[in-house]
Amino acid sequence: MVPGFCEHEVAHFSDHTKTKVKRRFMCQVHRDKRIELFCKDCKKAICTLCCSIKHRTCKDVDTIESMTSLMTEQLTGKLEQLRINMTTTNRIITRRTSKIQDVKRNSQTLKDQVTKTRETVMRAILRKEKQLLWKIDKSTDKQLHELHADIQSKEIELQMYQQQYEATANAMTSNCEVDMYAVYESMGEVSPDNRDTDNRPAPGRVVLTHDLDKLSKAVDELQLGKVQVVHDVSDPGSSPVLHHTIDCKEAGDRKKPDLFDVTVLTVDDIKVTVVADYDNTSLKTYYTSNLQSFHKQLLLSNGPWQIAKLSESQIFVSVPDSKEIVKVKVTPDPVLVSIIKTSKVYCALACLNPSQLVVSIYEQPHLVDILDMTGKILRSITKGVGNPDYIHVSSSNNLIVSERAVKSLVSVTSEGDAVFTYTPTGVRALSHPWGITTSSSGDILLVDYDSHKVIQLTESGHFYRDVVTQRDGLEYPRCVCLDGDGLMHVISDRYIKVFKFWRQRMKIWQL
Repeated sequence: MVPGFCEHEVAHFSDHTKTKVKRRFMCQVHRDKRIELFCKDCKKAICTLCCSIKHRTCKDVDTIESMTSLMTEQLTGKLEQLRINMTTTNRIITRRTSKIQDVKRNSQTLKDQVTKTRETVMRAILRKEKQLLWKIDKSTDKQLHELHADIQSKEIELQMYQQQYEATANAMTSNCEVDMYAVYESMGEVSPDNRDTDNRPAPGRVVLTHDLDKLSKAVDELQLGKVQVVHDVSDPGSSPVLHHTIDCKEAGDRKKPDLFDVTVLTVDDIKVTVVADYDNTSLKTYYTSNLQSFHKQLLLSNGPWQIAKLSESQIFVSVPDSKEIVKVKVTPDPVLVSIIKTSKVYCALACLNPSQLVVSIYEQPHLVDILDMTGKILRSITKGVGNPDYIHVSSSNNLIVSERAVKSLVSVTSEGDAVFTYTPTGVRALSHPWGITTSSSGDILLVDYDSHKVIQLTESGHFYRDVVTQRDGLEYPRCVCLDGDGLMHVISDRYIKVFKFWRQRMKIWQL
């Protein structure tokens, strides 16, 4: 009843219950008047007195009761949107926090690489120093040997002269003509005077020739590496640039390489590219160590199909024609660890978690199996998926499968519940979807073989952009992966094409 208390919340209460009474909606201008109307033109709740005074010219005024359902619907939608925004923002904060740790770890890794490069250069310098010291010692030893040999010869010559001297002196002091004549006959011709003469050439000096100015310049021009900022594919302002190409044709290959999958590992700070060559029944690795490039391969019983990364040093590889899944350790050379014999012909392969694999049978629809590390089938997914060619497990543990037969990309949970299906039409229609991977931010990269391109989708399966196309020199790509530095590796024919993502005005420091 008191106007000053009209906005206060009043509740009935007893010893046992407290029941809130609905607050009266009072006008802020006329505090003794209840809010009964809503002006849609001004988007404001008003009382009847406000309506008659200030809103006489407004065309759309309705009652509060009639607006309640619409307002409730809009507020419900607003709540849902705010919930989505909060979830998205919280996810972004989590990713940024994780990225901070990644940046710190990457900084330390790069510093370790610089130190390792410096140590490599220092070892090369010490090796050259050792070679020079060895050459000095060798030349010096040769000189000393010659001098010692000459001294020994002269000492023998000296002893001979001493003996002749003593014999001659004794004959002279004996006053015996017979002794003198005997010595005289033994002397023969008189040797020439070689006093203070030495017909042997003087030994040369060992010298070290070096150009300090040239050496200083070489040290100044020495490059330990380049420091540059490489962006991720998820950066909307970045553009792909071809960084380098790996030719997977090797001298021992029986056939032209038929590359089915690729992944990149980091083993003891060495980046190792691993590729499955189906027709040559081999798993090939490519890496650089101590400024030298290496290529190794592991022959398998049949052609490998898909690679599943278990850790930075261990992978699984499906070998469907032999009904095998092989476990390989990368050292960085590929070393066979064990072979899992399977009851079915599994092609597509991914690691669901450290103790489970997810696999599918080629051209057999609606069947994805979950295996343990012995090959035992734990369960099967028979809904949500059609005919998977390749399988990838996202960071949220959802399965993403490419289905060439129906030209779709499908995502389901590990229980088979639908997450999304990407089946575009028109100019964006898929022709031959194959390899899949995801970025650190959750974006999806999908290879479309016949369209000669790699497509980028959002985490929820919406088109974002064509990352690389035939204009970038891409021909019939099959698979794609991202390494820890944000580089994108794409199989194209017998090559692995490696792309960097740049922003304009990028700074590069030469070290």
